[in-house]
Amino acid sequence: MTGGASRIIVTGGSGFLGRRLVARLRERGHDDIVVPRRRDYDLVQADAIRRLFDDHPADLVIHLAAVVGGIGANRERPGEFFYQNLMMGVQLIEEARRRGIRKFLSVGTICAYPKHTPVPFSEDRLWDGYPEETNAPYGLAKKMLLVQGQAYRQQYGFNAVYVLPTNLYGPGDNFDLHSSHVIPALIRKCVEAKEAGRSDVVAWGTGTVTREFLYVDDAAEAIALAAERYDGVDPVNVGSGQEVSIRTLAGLIRDLVGFQGEIVWDATKPDGQPRRMTDSSRARSAFGFEARTPIEEGLRRTLDWFLEHRPGDAPAP
Repeated sequence: MTGGASRIIVTGGSGFLGRRLVARLRERGHDDIVVPRRRDYDLVQADAIRRLFDDHPADLVIHLAAVVGGIGANRERPGEFFYQNLMMGVQLIEEARRRGIRKFLSVGTICAYPKHTPVPFSEDRLWDGYPEETNAPYGLAKKMLLVQGQAYRQQYGFNAVYVLPTNLYGPGDNFDLHSSHVIPALIRKCVEAKEAGRSDVVAWGTGTVTREFLYVDDAAEAIALAAERYDGVDPVNVGSGQEVSIRTLAGLIRDLVGFQGEIVWDATKPDGQPRRMTDSSRARSAFGFEARTPIEEGLRRTLDWFLEHRPGDAPAP
């Protein structure tokens, strides 16, 4: 790791992205990795953060832990998404600064960008407007960690870096229809509709909006590279460079599943941000990252995982 770091804390390290990241770090020879669990350290509480650093002195903190969900969850729980994400990050950075931890890597969110950011999103446009309303509390809470990191770098010389991954997907994703994002939701709906012999699947919105999806293993590689190679003040986008409409995405998933029915678009439900795709050239130049998994291949792996595991969760709303 940059600066000779060897003891690593990965918050959220048991989650969807975190498991992949911890595996990548261990493949690189980093064995002294602590993954705090909420039952032991509730990171919303300052005293729990202090206990964490008392129990596990670290050289590097990678902050992945977050309260997240799709558009529906963001609409239902905006206060929770704002408060818990803000308090976790702000207090972790402050305590890390007090302890003299060598490096703090915050993993932000594409939801931090203004609603009408020109495509492809450049990091220089991050402050050009207010985020899309359904994601704003979450996006702004995570965005404040960039502000804090830059302020602490200026005043204290604290090495805080910030990366912004695009929408993640892959094996092990959340397939609970109450809280999942679009890819696992569409996979599950199409599989269940096919098995039940239904003639259609209902999808939220109009299908006209676009997104950029990043396979989870590619995201883990990007974060590992940033931890090793990047010590800059500027935020860094991490994306695949492929923009796809939700309507096209739904067609890809329907074809992969082999569902013969129709995708019905419920335009009474929100679309979210009109377009999303990042300019990830800074990630290439700053730490050598480039996504390697085409969306068709990533979707196939995700579908195969779902069919094998079929995780039990709540029924469709």
